[in-house]
Amino acid sequence: MIVREAVRSYKLKHDYDVDEFLKSYRDVLQKAVDWIWNNIEWEENVNVKRILPRLPDYSKLSSLRNILLVDWPYARAYVDSAIKEAYGVMKAWKRRYIKGDAGREKPIIKKKFARVRKDLYVFRDNKIRVCIIPGKEYLEFDISNAWFLSRIPENAEMGELLLNEEYLVIPFRYKEERDVKDIIAWDCNERSLDGFNPKLGWVRVDLTELFHIHRVYELKRQRLQEKASKKPSLRRVLAKYSRREGNRARDFIHKLTTFLSREYEGYIHGFEDLEKKRMFNGSKKHNREVAKSDWKTIQSFMAYKSKTMILNPKNTSKRCSRCGMINAPKGAKYECKGCGLRIDRQLNAAINLYMRAKGIEPSPETFRELTKNIKDYQEPNRTIDVKL
Repeated sequence: MIVREAVRSYKLKHDYDVDEFLKSYRDVLQKAVDWIWNNIEWEENVNVKRILPRLPDYSKLSSLRNILLVDWPYARAYVDSAIKEAYGVMKAWKRRYIKGDAGREKPIIKKKFARVRKDLYVFRDNKIRVCIIPGKEYLEFDISNAWFLSRIPENAEMGELLLNEEYLVIPFRYKEERDVKDIIAWDCNERSLDGFNPKLGWVRVDLTELFHIHRVYELKRQRLQEKASKKPSLRRVLAKYSRREGNRARDFIHKLTTFLSREYEGYIHGFEDLEKKRMFNGSKKHNREVAKSDWKTIQSFMAYKSKTMILNPKNTSKRCSRCGMINAPKGAKYECKGCGLRIDRQLNAAINLYMRAKGIEPSPETFRELTKNIKDYQEPNRTIDVKL
């Protein structure tokens, strides 16, 4: 039995005209980002031989608050919310910059939304009353007939809201108890997720459909991009294709992760802590192919629906899951030069991940015990094919 904090968010559609308010919030959020950006100190790090950014201490942002409050017509707490959001944006940019995923360009806020802190709304009698201008303007949302109300546990606590042009996003936090059966360790690959558990054996999730979604829209964009450079109106079509691609991919991942969380209820799902785009000698073509599998999104959605854990992937693809020898596998089959094991490469990695999650060292006896439910080291016990 484990106790964990769960978070569930639900969308409530509204018809309020909040465009002007959201634009003002976006402007003040961008001003906060600009201020933090202008106060970054760039320091040389001798360990990595790079000049790295150091953000101003959050405590120093009090002077920024006074600047942003000048001529601010709405509740003052929204400025505090924007400052906190801006600092989060800059911390995320800094992490990406250090990893090499972002350049030395200031983040630009494009989306219109507002973070509604707990002191900006009241929840009573299944109604949420959001303050916009104290004593003058409030938005009221009745959730008494909302479809999600029956899913919210009695011990749930409403968190910070998010307001955009169409929806109010309402998060609920609560403690939940779950029986833990065991761990399923998942090896992430271009067109499959390969899971291993001694009781379940080898489970393969076919990601070909997800790969196909990205490939179809990639080809559509390639045909249009050259024309769009000469005809700017086609850029809207490109943006439309990108939105459709994202929506279809998310729909697939939602269905997949919902199925896995229900089918393997009570299991902890172990995923590799991977940045696989760095693992192929800088091959941009291979990186693009790998990106079509959306590993990080799958992990994120699973964490929302089930208990997950992150596993160290070091040498899990190279280590023999029977004797522990490090080999350099080629192709789909793994052949150990030490003990002679011939096994599917993905299955071998998944077994190694499972042993790492359980703190088990490889040995012939352990391997035999763990894999007694696997009849064929080249064919999965079960293949899951998710269709849209």
